[in-house]
Amino acid sequence: MTKAKHNGRRKVSAPGKTRAGRSAHVMNPECLALIENFRLMDDTFMSKCLENAPECIELILQIILGKKDLKVVKSQTEYPIKSLQGRGVRFDVFARDSEGKEYDIEIQRADKGAEPKRARYNSALLDANALKSGEDFDKLRDAYVIFITENDVMGRGQDVYSYLRIEETNGDRLRDGTHIIYVNGAAQSTTDIGKLMHDMRCRDAAEMYFEILKKRVSQFKNSEEGRRIMCKAVEEFAERRAAESKAEGIAEGKREGIAEGKREGIAEGKREGKRENMLATAKRMLKDGILALKDVARYTGLSLAQVTQLKASM
Repeated sequence: MTKAKHNGRRKVSAPGKTRAGRSAHVMNPECLALIENFRLMDDTFMSKCLENAPECIELILQIILGKKDLKVVKSQTEYPIKSLQGRGVRFDVFARDSEGKEYDIEIQRADKGAEPKRARYNSALLDANALKSGEDFDKLRDAYVIFITENDVMGRGQDVYSYLRIEETNGDRLRDGTHIIYVNGAAQSTTDIGKLMHDMRCRDAAEMYFEILKKRVSQFKNSEEGRRIMCKAVEEFAERRAAESKAEGIAEGKREGIAEGKREGIAEGKREGKRENMLATAKRMLKDGILALKDVARYTGLSLAQVTQLKASM
């Protein structure tokens, strides 16, 4: 046990406790090596860097949307949204600005996870949770789903792709307030978007353009306390993913078990139906009284003992 002074007296600390301001989490070399290579494009690192950092989220939105006066009033990373009847989601970043507009920011390294229908679903869940019971639809604020992708998933070399609902014939905008935006993480232009994407891909905070992001990244890469927090976050992330994988495996096993049970049930039903047909045929033959018992057994597929028992029961 460790001892600590308190108001001139010596105080015995409880087992397992550490001094105030010090984290009990022990860093390991493998985790530290991961942190060295982390970028904001890595969702685990991004989630921790943007946690409780509305100024960073504000900067990102200002640059992507080209609105220097945009002010974030609420933000949360790993923001869960439940669906009452369907699949829930977890937004990488949720934000709301001073005008009430809401944002879902997704950091997506794999092209497969950046499907337009995923963006559509996220947008629908944003809307489904935007109004209180009884509120008019005109209270519905603009909603933005923004994918920042590792590659140029749209393939046309643009820094940003912005999609709106329009009338197919003349291109008139519907103006329903929905916005789906894809930001090309591979952009290397000298625009603010290009510089932001450079910072998102950057492993060394010293090489970043934007001071707000540089300071935040440096905090988790270069300070001991920041590295401790990041190591713990990595381990918790790994544990959560392992638990999710286990749950998915159990659910899949249950589905397979139900399917197998259904297949076995169908087969059993067919066997039972066939047996009932054999018994019904045997009864008709026995009722006619033309064939000997052994012949009834031979024609129906029943055993002689079964036919004999059936005859006795009639």
